[in-house]
Amino acid sequence: MRDFPRSDEKNSAALRVLVVDDEPLIRWSVSETLADRGYEVVETGDAEGARSAVDANHDFDVVLLDYRLPDSDDLSLLASIRRSSPRAQVILMTAFGRPDVVHGALELGVYRVVNKPFELDAIADLVAQASAPESDGEAH
Repeated sequence: MRDFPRSDEKNSAALRVLVVDDEPLIRWSVSETLADRGYEVVETGDAEGARSAVDANHDFDVVLLDYRLPDSDDLSLLASIRRSSPRAQVILMTAFGRPDVVHGALELGVYRVVNKPFELDAIADLVAQASAPESDGEAH
């Protein structure tokens, strides 16, 4: 897990992204792809780490959140992130895109639900879209 930089240590021009996935290869691949695009990336592999990151840094622009984690397999983490960091756009990543999960995520204000597996460039493009000033913030 990468350290959580303090708000005053960050590059104010860089888009701040939190990547939460328990699969190390997915987490690393997504994080490296985003870092290569100049984004400031914080990553963690579980719900506890995600909560700590959000509590330490309320200013994430985008959160890429895996639906099923070792310590969370429902939408409670998404709800917690939305409460703690309401301006962050959350993209829910899942291999379990059941209609009830998608509907619940949309009701909680998720920007987009993405099915695994996915293309890294498509995820990076989606992060850019979610963070764009003209982004309507509505779920798709």
